[in-house]
Amino acid sequence: MKTNTQSAAPSSTQEQEPLLEWNKTALVVIDLQGWTKGVEYAPYSSETVVARAAELAERFREKGAFVALVHVSSRDFRDIPKPRLDASPPPMNLEEGWDDFLPGLGRAESDHVVVKKQWGAFHGTDLDLQLRRRGLDTIVLCGIASGIGVDTTAREAFHHGYRIIFAIDAMTGFTLAEHEHVRDFIFPRIGRIRTTEEILQVK
Repeated sequence: MKTNTQSAAPSSTQEQEPLLEWNKTALVVIDLQGWTKGVEYAPYSSETVVARAAELAERFREKGAFVALVHVSSRDFRDIPKPRLDASPPPMNLEEGWDDFLPGLGRAESDHVVVKKQWGAFHGTDLDLQLRRRGLDTIVLCGIASGIGVDTTAREAFHHGYRIIFAIDAMTGFTLAEHEHVRDFIFPRIGRIRTTEEILQVK
C-alpha cells in the first residue's frame, strides 16, 4: 500500500517520456474557496492544500500554461442539485465569502474561472471547451475534496479523453478513508499519481 505522498511507479515507457508538456497541460484547482475554512480534512489541512496548489499555479503561470480555478457559486441556491440522501452531506461554511477563492491561492488575472453547480467541473461549464480550443490534452488535478469534487472531475476528464495527473499531496478528503480509497483504487486506474514536488521539477 502506498503512503499518502507516494507516487505510482512509472512504467518503462513513462520513464522515457516527460511527465507532461507545458503547452498541452492545464492545472485544474477544485473548490479552494471560503466554505472550506474551519472544516477538518485528512490527511492534509486546507492550509497545506492551498499552499501546494499555489506553488503549482505559480509554476504553471511561469510556463505560460493554462490555470483553471474552479469553485461552486450560486446567487439563490435554486440551481444547486437537491437530491434525497441517505447520509448528511459534508459540512460547509456558508458564511459571507463562502464562494470566494482563498487568498493564499494567489489568483492571477490570467487564470480562467470555472463556476460549477455540482461536484464535477465539466458538466454545465465551459471547461472542456476552453481546454480543447487551446489544444490541451492533459490536466493536473488538485483541491478539495479528494473523493468528491476532485474524483468526480477526474472521472469526467477520463470520459472526455484527457490524460490526468493527480497532485496527490495537493488534495485532501473529508476523511482519511475517503482520500485513501480514491488514491489507492480509483486514481491509478484513470491517471498518474505524483507529488507536488515531482510536478514542479518538470523542466
